[in-house]
Amino acid sequence: QVQVVESGGGLVQFGGSMRLSCAASGSIFGFYAMGWYRQAPGKQRELVATITKGESPNYAESVKGRFSISRDNGKNTAYLQMNSLQPEDTAVYYCNAEVRVGTAGMNYWGQGTQVTVSS
Repeated sequence: QVQVVESGGGLVQFGGSMRLSCAASGSIFGFYAMGWYRQAPGKQRELVATITKGESPNYAESVKGRFSISRDNGKNTAYLQMNSLQPEDTAVYYCNAEVRVGTAGMNYWGQGTQVTVSS
């Protein structure tokens, strides 16, 4: 059974930094891509950053230059380093892990972790 568990999150001041971690387990195929999405109150869930097993990162325009995603393939763990945080970054952050078998992909989500940036 695949599990995706986030850690980190909490309250941080404007301009501060925070790191989120995401540990995925339970897939004999490993995880092709891992990523972070976020959902603010009243808004749709949006992509923040993703990284493939080949370590090719992809970022939303709003976080480029401030956030950095990395992963430890041996541990199936992804990290999101967030710097220069702004109140607009306040949201529930969700980790996504994709299992890919051939051309078929299956996505698994964590329970989410709250990030609140105070102004």
